[in-house]
Amino acid sequence: MRTAVVRINVDPRAELEQSTLRERMEALSREAEKAGLELVSINLDTLPPNRRELQFLAATDDPTTVRATASTLCRRAFGVEPNAGAVTYLSRGTDDDAAGVLAGFGLTGTISRSLDDDGYDVVEVRLRRSDLARIPESRVQTALEAALNAEVRLLVEELQD
Repeated sequence: MRTAVVRINVDPRAELEQSTLRERMEALSREAEKAGLELVSINLDTLPPNRRELQFLAATDDPTTVRATASTLCRRAFGVEPNAGAVTYLSRGTDDDAAGVLAGFGLTGTISRSLDDDGYDVVEVRLRRSDLARIPESRVQTALEAALNAEVRLLVEELQD
């Protein structure tokens, strides 16, 4: 399972006092834990008033639900309408990360690993040629290399859909 990162600006209009922010962070932390989210510890009162952004981590492949959950928790805790940012994913270089990158493009493939002569990971990803007709191979290659921090070899095959 991949780890999603959700960024939420809890006070986009800079309406809240610093004392209110500190007071409500404890409650938010408890509620986040109950919801299966990890609140990355951030001292909100040190941030510029219009950039009071929190980060939540969650083991999920469902960005829509985790974003909505984090937004709801912030709305309840702070009493103002938060501004949710994009959901991104941490990468640990695992096969799950590779599968997640492929899923982000709407692709499925077979992932295998081996070591090169120097002992470094080489990740082979088998994809259907028909899938790459709609997404540039270079885009998939670059995204996989960034997520895995390894050499990636795309093997394009005439597989049956």
